[in-house]
Amino acid sequence: MVRLNRSSAQWWLIAAILLSPLWLHAAESAAPYSGTTTVRTRYGFDTLISRLEKAIADHKMGLVAQASASRGAAARGVKIPGNAVLMVFRNDYAVRMLNASVPAGIEAPLRIYVNEESDGTASIIYRVPSAVFAPYRNKALDEMAKELDVVFQNIVRDAARR
Repeated sequence: MVRLNRSSAQWWLIAAILLSPLWLHAAESAAPYSGTTTVRTRYGFDTLISRLEKAIADHKMGLVAQASASRGAAARGVKIPGNAVLMVFRNDYAVRMLNASVPAGIEAPLRIYVNEESDGTASIIYRVPSAVFAPYRNKALDEMAKELDVVFQNIVRDAARR
């Protein structure tokens, strides 16, 4: 058995206290935020992206932007599993959001993340809008977010449908 003198024990305690936020962060980062939904599909990455783009348009939402680390890496000759973030919103929702809460503007556009699985299929990951806007504790935002919950659920359902 190792015996620590009082000074050593104090240093170990101080080190543990200082490092504990790192342990907490590691545990937090393994779990998604509340309201995060993952839908596995049978589609490959590029096919799923196309299906999402179509579903977004079919539900009269706007694809505001798209970012893909895998496509950027491929342009440099580096191969990583497919991933992309589709940023989705619509101006009438933006106006309603900002009328309800200017600080909530940072949440738009809402994101849909697509990642390629090891078996070649791709998954959709997104946070339901009601979870995204819940921290603002604003009735008008909550009402708008509930509408958007249905829109996003339908977009994902249509894109993932067989």
